[in-house]
Amino acid sequence: MTRTGALKRSLLALGLAASLLCSVSYLKAQTTDPNETNSKDQTDIEKRIRNAGQVLDEIMGVKDSAIPDKIMSDAECVAVVPSMVKIALGFGGSHGKGVATCRTANGWSAPAPFSITGGSWGLQIGGQAVDLVMLVMNQKGMDALLSSKFKIGADASAAAGPVGRQAAADTDWKMKAQVLTYSRARGVFAGIDLNGAKISQDRDETHVLYGKMIPFATILSGKVSPPNGSEPFLAAVRKYAAQARDQGSLNVPADVRADAH
Repeated sequence: MTRTGALKRSLLALGLAASLLCSVSYLKAQTTDPNETNSKDQTDIEKRIRNAGQVLDEIMGVKDSAIPDKIMSDAECVAVVPSMVKIALGFGGSHGKGVATCRTANGWSAPAPFSITGGSWGLQIGGQAVDLVMLVMNQKGMDALLSSKFKIGADASAAAGPVGRQAAADTDWKMKAQVLTYSRARGVFAGIDLNGAKISQDRDETHVLYGKMIPFATILSGKVSPPNGSEPFLAAVRKYAAQARDQGSLNVPADVRADAH
């Protein structure tokens, strides 16, 4: 009877402890200010937008290894992923979040948050963070992006983009690819093969940035105004698209020419 009583007392104590823990968790959830969570999320997406603009500034600041002006001028959409994480141990994988903008009749669209996931095969060990830049070069590629969920290489053809002076020798890039892809790791900027990577709208960050869920195509087609915090990224895109105009591009819309002044 003594052992049975002790067992009952132990079970009762555990039950009381579990109930207390649940009560504390519930009270914490009830007293947590939802604005604190929203504020943190807002800070995260705004930081990502700032970092995306900074990535473009740093990449385009070194002309010999930058995205060629002609390519920037012809891009229909610009997407940047700051610090995409790539981890490999036997089989590699990668995941990142970024923002995209597309040309519209009234200039560049508001930024649309998206996520990208992809895998790499091979015996690899190690991990690194890379910055990604993707340029959508024609209407078909833009249609794939506007679908809000597509696979690079399957739904839109892709190729590692030429950089700097290499572009002069590579004259068929526009014919062979709807998406040109670039990466920067450890200070080295070059084209990268992203075939197989999947891109989809980041619904959670869209909700945080705009206060509600807005479809990818609605944002990228210019039907919503850029929210607060968008300017660092959009200013960088406008700047380098306008710079390309000065290099002789024939495809810069009138609204972009106006933005340059």
